[in-house]
Amino acid sequence: MSYTAWILLTASLVGLSCGFVGTLLILRRMAMMADAISHTVLLGIVAAFLVTRELSGIHMLIGAVAAGLLTAVLVQWFQSRGVQQDASIGVVFTTLFAIGVILIATQAGNAHLDVKHALMGEITFVPWNKVALPGIGEIPEATLILVIVLIVVAAVIVAFYKEWKITSFDPALAASIGIPVTLMHYVFMSLVSITTVASFDAVGAIMVVAMLITPAAAAYLWTDRLSLMMGLSGIFGVAAAVAGYYMAVWLDTSISGSMAFATGIVFLFSFVCSPKHGLLARYLRPQPAVSDRVGH
Repeated sequence: MSYTAWILLTASLVGLSCGFVGTLLILRRMAMMADAISHTVLLGIVAAFLVTRELSGIHMLIGAVAAGLLTAVLVQWFQSRGVQQDASIGVVFTTLFAIGVILIATQAGNAHLDVKHALMGEITFVPWNKVALPGIGEIPEATLILVIVLIVVAAVIVAFYKEWKITSFDPALAASIGIPVTLMHYVFMSLVSITTVASFDAVGAIMVVAMLITPAAAAYLWTDRLSLMMGLSGIFGVAAAVAGYYMAVWLDTSISGSMAFATGIVFLFSFVCSPKHGLLARYLRPQPAVSDRVGH
């Protein structure tokens, strides 16, 4: 495959994984948890580096997932103590992210690990860092990791599809029929953390947040069916990745930033043109007669 093809494939895998997970985030009204976890994983990555002094390996994934789960646990704990969800998320993610930034500045200054790289990523480097697979050949390491993550995310969502649907729409009903709501919550937070970590190094935190929230929010405007919503969210993520890449080439600017911007364009199009919730549909929808509105 060509250099461009590897970049597009990697970004598309991010769009698919984030699109599937993001749909459940939107339905659970936890969109800002994506922002929180995408920033707090930095603390886990830095902590793993400080322990091992290596910038690659499974320990980085373990550290980042642990930080994501710590974020979810702390947010849940503050909520159980009466703090509002948005305030809990704001306090936890800013504090943990700040600790990560301080550790980078004071303890990891000589390593190729910095805040700009964490926020924006560097997807142009993805095709150069390859691993050899028997029978397949050399493929970028980031692409391989994202393929594995996509398979894991899809498998977990399909295996517990009914449970995800019930716990997302009616947690009280789920608990009453014996579904372990708390366990499902932390399994889901693990999926969010794994997806975020896999995407983090290649595309950075900004694009991860955009891909987790915006395509899913756009898909929500088009359909009320969960399966179709997930499919549309993944398609929108891939479309934004491809369009954003060519936009970046045309403007000679940041690829990740352009891809994040493209998700906004997808949402704006959906907000205007979706057949049920779009502005045009509302404008063109026949208005009830005056007699109907007053009850005659």
